[in-house]
Amino acid sequence: MRDYDDITSFLGTWGPFQLTVFLALAISILPNGFVGIYIVFVGDTPPHECLIPEEYNISEIWREAAIPMVTQDGGLKRSSCTRYRVDTLRNYSRLAYIPNVDVNMSDIELESCLNGWNYSKETYQSTIVTEWDLVCENEYKGPLSSSMYFLGVLMGTFISGQLSDKYGRRPVLFATMTMQTATIFIQMFAPSWEVFTAIYFFVGFSGFSNYVVGYVLGSEILSTKTRVVFCSLGVFMASGIGQMFLPLAAYFIRWWRWLVLTNALTGILYIPLWWFIPESPRWLLSQGRIDEAEAILRRAAQKNKVTAPEIIFAPAEIEEAATMRKKKYSILDILRSCNAVTLCIICSLLWMVITMSYYGLLLNTNNLHGDPYLNFFISSVVELPAFVMALLLLKYCSRRFCQSSTLLLGGVIILFVQLVPKDLPELAIFLEMIGKFGITAAFCVVYAVTSELFPTVVRNMAMGICSMSARIGSIISPFIIFLGTYYKFLPYLLIGIWAVLASLLCLLLPETSGKVLPETISQMQKIKGLKILTKSDAVHRAGDRGITLKEAKM
Repeated sequence: MRDYDDITSFLGTWGPFQLTVFLALAISILPNGFVGIYIVFVGDTPPHECLIPEEYNISEIWREAAIPMVTQDGGLKRSSCTRYRVDTLRNYSRLAYIPNVDVNMSDIELESCLNGWNYSKETYQSTIVTEWDLVCENEYKGPLSSSMYFLGVLMGTFISGQLSDKYGRRPVLFATMTMQTATIFIQMFAPSWEVFTAIYFFVGFSGFSNYVVGYVLGSEILSTKTRVVFCSLGVFMASGIGQMFLPLAAYFIRWWRWLVLTNALTGILYIPLWWFIPESPRWLLSQGRIDEAEAILRRAAQKNKVTAPEIIFAPAEIEEAATMRKKKYSILDILRSCNAVTLCIICSLLWMVITMSYYGLLLNTNNLHGDPYLNFFISSVVELPAFVMALLLLKYCSRRFCQSSTLLLGGVIILFVQLVPKDLPELAIFLEMIGKFGITAAFCVVYAVTSELFPTVVRNMAMGICSMSARIGSIISPFIIFLGTYYKFLPYLLIGIWAVLASLLCLLLPETSGKVLPETISQMQKIKGLKILTKSDAVHRAGDRGITLKEAKM
């Protein structure tokens, strides 16, 4: 019996049809890279200190002395959240006393920033932080906004996956594209942080969903050789290129509302794609919509200038598709196998650590020394060679080595950042970029590794479980960076240690390079060192041979 790739082999590999679909789906992912993490600039916190209004009528020397010095990261800096009592300062100022000469400033009581804050406008004209004072006791609201976005991503990928399986890849793809554009546009008019964050949840809900649906659609339409390039360079490279344009736009647009509008306008790129992205013939076949699937394949053959067979899907193949459609698999099929459960746990942990590390390093670019726009641009550029390296590793090296080496590289280099002397900030930035290079390559590799470990009957389900674990990693990543306000190197320690431990965990995975993809649970390769065969594993094995467990024991 032929599989789908054999049935559609008459189309060739890189014809005009495949090239059109490849480019159209890559273009659909470009805006995702651009809008995916705009909170880095929209929600950045510029230097600030307590505001002392003019009506307090104190001299400039007392106004300057009103902000106490505090110790942070081993050095002295002006406080961002406290000031000396202004009433006391005003009384001393009227008596012509001189601070720290006639008056010991440490004897004056401290108070919070009762009149708000004075924000530096050297980098930004406005952010959500400066507009709604998300500093000091409200500082947690910044990372909470990012976490709400990633929570939306978690919900969106879960629900959109179910919808695309039921209603089709193409309608869900364009529905989420429309929702992403609309929600970002509405966010521009948010009157408060609460409304901004609520809308940001739906931006995440739709924004990453069209990325995932587009990934699946391309995987199903394109041929085997084309699919490998699409799932690495086509998807990840397009996102990386889109991300490179974000700091460029933010550099020229320093007001957060106008930057959000610019993000919404990238949705214009989606409009012409309606005429270039078809529905997945593979999905149509699985739904019994044979005529529609054949119509798409015949148009593709015409575009590639090849002759389509008179009968594309043989009756036996249609009947097999109908049989597969009737057989339902659930998460219980994974839970019944000790080997499948263990693999699922390991892969979920890998996805969580990699995603947490990736977004943590991306969100941390504004905390680095130097220009935040240049730092973010360099961080985005680093991703492009990382994707190429991941592709080469997957082509020439074992899967365990690919995953373990990239994680080990990222983790060890990130741990070295804390050892860099303070007078060499450029070296610290260089090391962080090398670390992000390794984590980004690991991000690309983990998709291929996971998809090869699980069998066809539960592969989509297993990828969904791992994806949800990844979303948990992304949800906590903003707060990992937030810990840096207490100790500068704590995020580096956590990211580095977890990445190194995850690299060691990879060594337990079975090798899948050059192996035939498993079709059933019993065909899955075993965890290295795991020799326990549970009763349920035996049931899967016997069931695949068409016999009972009792007969298998005889």
